[in-house]
Amino acid sequence: MVERWGDSIVTKEGRLDRPAVAAIVFADDVELKAIERIVHPAVRLEMDKQMNDASETDHIVILDIPLLAESRRTGGTGPDGRGTSAIIVVDCTIETAVQRLMTHRGFSEDDARTRVSKQATRQERLDLADFVVDNGGSIDQLDDEVDRCWVWLQGMPSTPWPPDSRVEDQEA
Repeated sequence: MVERWGDSIVTKEGRLDRPAVAAIVFADDVELKAIERIVHPAVRLEMDKQMNDASETDHIVILDIPLLAESRRTGGTGPDGRGTSAIIVVDCTIETAVQRLMTHRGFSEDDARTRVSKQATRQERLDLADFVVDNGGSIDQLDDEVDRCWVWLQGMPSTPWPPDSRVEDQEA
């Protein structure tokens, strides 16, 4: 990332300056695609490593993939084609999302709306969902939704990991 955008994206302490990166990539679709090409391969490798580690001991493994719908919209491979059992979408209205970005992350309204506009639409995310968690209410309501989702997950059949083992099993 520093090779592409220079030292302006690094703080005095040597850390990534996330707001500086965001200012670059959310203002320019070419730069947004560039960061995706830089970051996504490393994320996929780490995700596969963690899935391999977790699948040895855990029946249920949850992947938190913020850009799943976006990667599918642009022709990328989503994890549902790579061995997951289901897609859970945590949903709220766009207005709620914008308000929360402003309240909890300190974004301006314009910045929050720009970020939301660069994401898949709410309907695109909902169309992928096997289960929807309603995140439009209070924390207590969200706790109830997570409990409801957990009960649903416990009834799901196991999915072999790594996903290639499904192909090998079918060929045998």
